[in-house]
Amino acid sequence: MTGAGRPMKKMEEGKTAATEAMAQNAALCFRTTRKRGAEVLLVTSRDTGRWVIPKGWPMGGKSGAECALQEAFEEAGVEGRLVAGTVGIFSYDKVMDDGSLQPCVVSVYPVEVARLKSNFPERGQRDRRWFNPKKAARKVAEPELSTILAGFDPAQLTDADGGNA
Repeated sequence: MTGAGRPMKKMEEGKTAATEAMAQNAALCFRTTRKRGAEVLLVTSRDTGRWVIPKGWPMGGKSGAECALQEAFEEAGVEGRLVAGTVGIFSYDKVMDDGSLQPCVVSVYPVEVARLKSNFPERGQRDRRWFNPKKAARKVAEPELSTILAGFDPAQLTDADGGNA
């Protein structure tokens, strides 16, 4: 069992990974509080219930960063602003509906959270929870994402204007 008490999706025997990796975009949603310092928002995946960051496929007419911001709203109800460029990339194998594995390479964009909406498209399909970056790193299954989270420090981010986030 994983997050939200859902069983892990298993790959059917004999299914193999596609040969070409597909691109995805993800939002590393964060806030900084006086009491707890930096926190990142994780959501549960709809299929396996494991802890992940909001991510999805490219969308026509949108940049990777804009896609990440859209996924943050759809999956977690995040309203916020993009800060800086990517903070890293990670890879994972997505289990497709037919049980096959699709290799994915995910670009991660930092999103400073202004507010969490209670009504959003995937409400009721996912849990969302704040964690300090090091604890979030221990919650996710993907080793490269874990490394990104463990080293995440919003104070080190630079806005597009050149100032700190």
